[in-house]
Amino acid sequence: MKRFQRTLAACALVLSMGAGTAGWVSGEVQTAVTGPPPGTAAWTADHAFGRQLPEPVSTAPAQIARFLAGLTAAQRTALAERHPLVVGGLDGAPPELRYVANARALTAERAREQARAADPGQPESTRRQARTRAAAYAELLAPGRRVLAFDPRGRGQVAEVYGDLRTARRVAVVVPGSDTDLASYDAAATMARNLRAEMTRLAPADPTAVIAWVGYTTPVGVGYDAATGHLAEEGAPRLLRFLDGLAATTRPAAPPPAVFCHSYGSVLCGAAARRLTERQASDLVVAASPGMRLDHADQVPVGARARLWATARNTTDWIRRVPAIELLGLGHGADPADPGFGARVVSSDRAEGHTGYFTPGTASLRNFADIALGHYRTVSCARPSPDATKDCRHDLS
Repeated sequence: MKRFQRTLAACALVLSMGAGTAGWVSGEVQTAVTGPPPGTAAWTADHAFGRQLPEPVSTAPAQIARFLAGLTAAQRTALAERHPLVVGGLDGAPPELRYVANARALTAERAREQARAADPGQPESTRRQARTRAAAYAELLAPGRRVLAFDPRGRGQVAEVYGDLRTARRVAVVVPGSDTDLASYDAAATMARNLRAEMTRLAPADPTAVIAWVGYTTPVGVGYDAATGHLAEEGAPRLLRFLDGLAATTRPAAPPPAVFCHSYGSVLCGAAARRLTERQASDLVVAASPGMRLDHADQVPVGARARLWATARNTTDWIRRVPAIELLGLGHGADPADPGFGARVVSSDRAEGHTGYFTPGTASLRNFADIALGHYRTVSCARPSPDATKDCRHDLS
């Protein structure tokens, strides 16, 4: 009875925090972007090569890779020119082909938004939004940028590569949390850039690549979406398919990527973890996590072989005030950084605030780079709690 009362009290705290820190009304309820990409109907109807093109969502990325490998370079380029929004997000397609397709798609979308911004018949709010989008597209079109996925629907989604996926021996994927979209993409990009810079600093001779993956609809504000797992459940298949695409197109000898999940991104990674396979990820790392909707680290499938790491919450991170409960669909459950959860808990010394874990000079960023590089023995563990029997580096192969 006392445990039930404590749970109800914790739920009341969740609700009061939502009202007190920005209000449930400040959290807009989002509709997840799912399903085939724009332009799929034209793609499906295209029989220019005398054969059916693979369905972009239901066909396994490995099959898509084989199909495209059977085409000539000119034929692949023609597909990217005719169907840029499909090819640009086609998991299993060669990264270089996706870069070309996405540059074409971004150029077309920028022109469309510029026309909306200049249209005097549009409301000022619409014109302002169009100017913002056009500017974001222009930034992604800057020379040297490698956009691996782009979807203009909803608030906009994007994935970008820092490094060269063709030569990389170590790859990492950064999955950001709430309030991340095309307009606020820079924060996720900074996390990815800082991680790759730290990997390069620690192992300058190792070719590496880090991907900022904003491939799902994130919550906006503090509200229903942030307190529930429905957007995470919708986004998890998209992340798993993206990881399958990496497995089909990166160096065969390279280990699977390490996946870093920040804030609500760790809720999505928790949903994906239940279906994770050995080729999709070598490590799952959660930072500033409100919970993964898992009761214990053992719920990550044994066959996946993915190591689960959690970053100790720094003392100035507001996520510390979120109760580690889940009741009636609200809340995200156990704290992955709790010793009883069973994850490997690493130090976050010198990190500050909710977004400071990827800041240069912090123990957390150094640990992230060591994990991504496979340098597990040099990871610094969080200070052990009285009931801890092993540190975060135990039983590492």
